[in-house]
Amino acid sequence: SSKGRLLVQNILFRADSSSTIGTGHIMRDLVLASKYKNANIIFATQNLDGNINSKIKEAGYKIELLLSNDVAEFITVVKKYEADLIVIDNYTIDFKYEQRLKEKTGVKILAFDDTYERHHCDIVLNHNISADKTKYKGLVPSTCELQCGSKYTLLRDEFYQEYPKQRDTKDINILIAMGGVDSRELNIKILDALKSFENINLDVLTTTANKSLSDLKSYAADFDNITLHINSSEVAKLMHKNDFAILTPSVTVNEAYFMKLPFIAIKTEDNQIDIYNYLKNNNFSVLDHFNAKLLDKEIEHMVNRVHSKLINFTQLTLDEKKMVLEWRNSEAIKKWMYNRSDITLKEHLDYLESLNTKEDRVYFLLKGSRDYLGVVDLTDIEKEKSTELGIYTNPELKGYGALLMSKIIEYAFGELNLKTLRANVYNDNLKAITLYERFNFKTVDIVEDKNGKLQSMELKNEDR
Repeated sequence: SSKGRLLVQNILFRADSSSTIGTGHIMRDLVLASKYKNANIIFATQNLDGNINSKIKEAGYKIELLLSNDVAEFITVVKKYEADLIVIDNYTIDFKYEQRLKEKTGVKILAFDDTYERHHCDIVLNHNISADKTKYKGLVPSTCELQCGSKYTLLRDEFYQEYPKQRDTKDINILIAMGGVDSRELNIKILDALKSFENINLDVLTTTANKSLSDLKSYAADFDNITLHINSSEVAKLMHKNDFAILTPSVTVNEAYFMKLPFIAIKTEDNQIDIYNYLKNNNFSVLDHFNAKLLDKEIEHMVNRVHSKLINFTQLTLDEKKMVLEWRNSEAIKKWMYNRSDITLKEHLDYLESLNTKEDRVYFLLKGSRDYLGVVDLTDIEKEKSTELGIYTNPELKGYGALLMSKIIEYAFGELNLKTLRANVYNDNLKAITLYERFNFKTVDIVEDKNGKLQSMELKNEDR
């Protein structure tokens, strides 16, 4: 160092935790601190109610307790430890605080940011999957290094050890992770919403900073299928074990995304809006607030997502074949077909029989945990090139178009390694067009047949 010390970095973390603030700041700071293998790590933090400062001590790092969030007090600590780098992870520390800190000490500053605030620092770290560095234009110095996106996501070693294993989905296992403090006291409300589902096992992540912990313990004691995990250090194992999660659009989303764990994200705080919008715009399951009825619907969809399976038409029973024909001949479905005439049972069975010899097309029936959900097909398949996609849902059900679409896209681009999916959709079939656009299909042409104009739409593998 410039002061003649041995070349060991002194890194000072400024972050707090409490029953109000939550535990996420300290937890992600501990992950970042672990990346500096040979550095001298100090945490400057307040002794607030419900804090997890014990986690810092467990990790073997020194703690400097602060009496306030005053910049002058912190500057004294910076000088005391001759800090080479300061990591700021605190929503109450603003541009002016950082500016004064830089003026008085000249120290290098790395600032965590989730909400695109103005900063006077050398590095901005936004490690959320939703992070967009273009949004920092005009908010940070021109020399500031922007570390944004999943490339910089902070994950504990346990996640790398668990990934990529296959998940056992024979039972319905659900992880609930509403933050260490559960600021909106949603854990019990979510557990209530899950009562109507059978054959489920529930893991609930929480901490001793949760003010409602005693109530949660009392509630869970009455149910054999609820397990509480308090101050758990095995989050990755829990994510690996479960079929999907109910969580907040926060740091936990980054972990679930890495583990390929499906999830329902419920927004609980204003600072989650960026991740929430990203998830919503990219077809993830989200709620902008807790609503028992909406959550019930999302859980039903999620159960079907993780427990549904594509059944090749060549493997259908006679009853299943007749059911599909009944769907096809319903007014709700056939009005959007090229051929709008009713198909006879013989024609239907003969065509299904012919599929045994056709390699350029495949038809699937999607079966959920309780119901048959719909039909998807790929025709004119050209290996490693493109194919035409068709899709329709069980006319007695609503809301499963997105599930059908995601399943067939995964199959087409994954197992078949196709490059492009094509679809022709009638202009007045607005629901279908909206669905395709939701999955990033683009209109490339307008074509016409005897029934009217169609939008010719495409989705390329790299655009999904």
